[in-house]
Amino acid sequence: MTKPLQRWVCCQIGAREHYSVARGLQACDCLDHLVTDVWSRPGSLPQVFPKGFARVRQRFHPEVADDKVRSFNAAALAYELGWRLRRRREWEQVIARNDWFQKRARRHLGRIQFEFSKQRRDAPPVLFSYSYAARGVFEFAKQHGWRTVLGQIDPGPVEERLVAEEHARQTQIDSSWRPAPASYWTAWRQECELADHIVVNSRWSQTALEEEGIDATKIQVIPLAYNAPAEASRFERRIPREFSPERPLRVLFLGQIILRKGLAALLDAAKLLENEPIEFQMVGSLGIKLSAEDLARPNIRWFGSVPRARVHDFYKSSDVFLFPTLSDGFGLTQLEAQAWKLPLIASRNCAEVVKPGVNGLLLNDVSGPSVATALRQCLESPEQLATFGSNSSVPDECQLRSVSRMFAQLVVD
Repeated sequence: MTKPLQRWVCCQIGAREHYSVARGLQACDCLDHLVTDVWSRPGSLPQVFPKGFARVRQRFHPEVADDKVRSFNAAALAYELGWRLRRRREWEQVIARNDWFQKRARRHLGRIQFEFSKQRRDAPPVLFSYSYAARGVFEFAKQHGWRTVLGQIDPGPVEERLVAEEHARQTQIDSSWRPAPASYWTAWRQECELADHIVVNSRWSQTALEEEGIDATKIQVIPLAYNAPAEASRFERRIPREFSPERPLRVLFLGQIILRKGLAALLDAAKLLENEPIEFQMVGSLGIKLSAEDLARPNIRWFGSVPRARVHDFYKSSDVFLFPTLSDGFGLTQLEAQAWKLPLIASRNCAEVVKPGVNGLLLNDVSGPSVATALRQCLESPEQLATFGSNSSVPDECQLRSVSRMFAQLVVD
């Protein structure tokens, strides 16, 4: 007789990873409930909110069945309006929102526990929740004998220290970044203690957590899930035989334009390469104040935030994707670039999507000279860049079906 699959409850604030954990578990027939703050099904209240709440209106995915979702739309939207009016400080907002969500979520978990008790199931469910908004719900789960899985979204305190060091070095750049209060990390350590399993998305995150003394036996590396759009599979990339001022090497940087993403190294590289036929295309929201000199630099084009549909156009029209992050739990944009057969230049402090000399290049360190050296190699060897593109694809282990199986196997006794 086949043993029944373990039942899962996913508890997450926001639409992180496009609900990929819940979607994958449902595809494996393991998902019982998704508990979230807002679920914006077509025709629901969040859909009629103004444009300033676009992210709220996107809190929905058709691959998660409505009857499995438990949300608190009206309360969540009222809370969202309230904190915008109060204009709390950034960390105060983050912590307060996470605490508020967990208090609400625990009420839903109580109802779910009652349902499970009535059904007299042999095994209690498994609760999945993302880091920094899991302590309260994990406390409830452990009280009722549930197993707990923490989805660690970043490399934790190690990343914060790297970013703090970069801000201390780059005093010429005006930034509003501040480290998290000590209470934030105290709560996180309690989450790790309450977790039976901790899922990280890269070996870089695994190393960072172990460096902080987190129990290595709990940690499991499971990559982010990404299924490429159908159009990407039909796309053919064409690299010119040589680059020139009329047709420069187009270098795409896409995401938050902040120091953590390696912006200082990129700006230094742009200065070093100002006489080369290279164009930097900066796509994303500007999270720091730059000098007039940097904003006016002729080899950098600033596009700001663009609609999702237009992002694909940048992947298609660029020659190489630059990801010089100081630290990332994974870096999903690497997979998006690979789906469009776009070669990568990335740092070592993220997921290992780059296979050096096969689909791209790894930076020796996150610095202007390292970025400039890698880009000169691309500039001088267009044929190698074309080979990198032809070797690019989303790895099988990052397909949703593969990631789903890894999650389902986590709690198999």
